[in-house]
Formats: sequence, structure tokens, C-alpha cells
Amino acid sequence: MTSDSLISLLIVDDHPVVRDGLRGMFESAGDFTVLGEASNGVEAVELTDRLDPDVVLMDLRMPGGNGVDAIKELARRGARSRVLVLTTYDTDSDTLPAIEAGATGYLLKDAPREELFTAVRAAADGRTVLSPAVASRLVTAVRTPAAPADEPLSAREREVLALVAKGTSNKEIARVLFISEATVKTHLTHVYGKLGVKDRAAAVAVAYDRKILG
Repeated sequence: MTSDSLISLLIVDDHPVVRDGLRGMFESAGDFTVLGEASNGVEAVELTDRLDPDVVLMDLRMPGGNGVDAIKELARRGARSRVLVLTTYDTDSDTLPAIEAGATGYLLKDAPREELFTAVRAAADGRTVLSPAVASRLVTAVRTPAAPADEPLSAREREVLALVAKGTSNKEIARVLFISEATVKTHLTHVYGKLGVKDRAAAVAVAYDRKILG
């Protein structure tokens, strides 16, 4: 496999043993390359700027700079890299801020090896990845009594949401459905309002939970 076809990674964790283990695991898989390691969020932002990895594997609670702040800063800078949270914490106070900050996915460290590989490949493609436990928490957290939960999505809104669930960008959705990007954004705004959510990941999680997406 050529270097151009490898998925490049930056591993961010404050424990050297964890970083070593992840590096060894990914480099032995054959289709990944680890560009570097960071021990906190501040280092993660600096190295992401310099190395431009496809995926940043981000722990959340780290001394010297936490993961959520790093995700926010990378989003502010318009970083190309996708951020996949890999942590031991699945509480609402950890999950929601990370997703809202711009994380592409959220996995727990007890995830099986192959599940982690699959998640990184999906994140590199821009697809949302949530562990079952995290998805369940997210669905519970985003539900609000004030949301118009019973208002059905239109056929076009369901089409847009189905493409979002596949990790399709707004530009690609516009091309596939022969509509403008502005119209895609309008449909998504309506979807968020009807589902009572704020972002793409939450919309997909709620849609699966309500059987809107099969």
C-alpha cells in the first residue's frame, strides 16, 4: 500500500503507555500511519497544524489542555483533520460538549480493535461514528419537551438526512439531489428544528432512535 493511500493519524493522550499501545496497534494494521503523538490539547492543536493528519484520535481529560478545547480550536482554525474522541468517559458532561465542539465521532477505550479501525476509517471519510452507549446518551440528552417531536419530516428532508447519515457533505448532497447548497442548509435547519437537535451527529442519532432512518 502506498503512503498516499494510508490513513494518517495523530494520537492524543496524556498516558505514554496508551499512546505506545495505539501506535503499535495501528501501525501493525497495514492501512494506517501514525504521524505523531501529543500529550495534551495544546500540543494536539500545534501538531495538527504542522502534520495535517487525516484523523486525530483525541482523549478528553488531559492536564495542560483538555480535548474539548482542542476540538473547538481546530474547528475555529478550519482544520481539515477529523477528530475521533477516544476516551474512558461517556457522561453527558463529556459527550455533548465534544460533539457540539465538532468531533466527528466518539468511542470508548474498551472498543474492540476492529471496531476502532472501522471507526477511524469512517471518520477519515467524514462519517459520524458513535459507540452505542454514547449514541444512547446523546439521544436522551437532546430530547427536550419543547421540541416538536411529532412533526414529521418531509420526503426531501428524509432524503437529505439519509445522505447526512452516510457522511455526505452538503456539496455532495446538493449534487446528488440537484439542489443548491443553500437549499441543503435550509432543509437541515428544518430537520434540526423538527428533531429538537443542534447538529448533524445528534440528528442522525435521534433519527435512528425514532426509526426515521432504517
